[in-house]
Amino acid sequence: MANPLRGEVIRLYKNLLYLGREYPKGSAYFRERLKSAFMKNKDETDPEKIRKLVDRGEFVIKELEALYFLRKYRAMKKRYYEPEK
Repeated sequence: MANPLRGEVIRLYKNLLYLGREYPKGSAYFRERLKSAFMKNKDETDPEKIRKLVDRGEFVIKELEALYFLRKYRAMKKRYYEPEK
């Protein structure tokens, strides 16, 4: 019997992989860390624990988005305003 959360876990992995393309330390670094995090928990079968791990992954997505928006904001600010002294 297939785990009903399997599709959600795969969707989470793909979203994180997509967001990791612009990671400051490089996409290869992010991909390696992402794979090791998912492989560490690959044998988990408890739906409650899987749900907690998925929620943690969604939190990481929000943090990455915030990081990217902040980087974009700083780049735009640097273009249009003089550096503060």
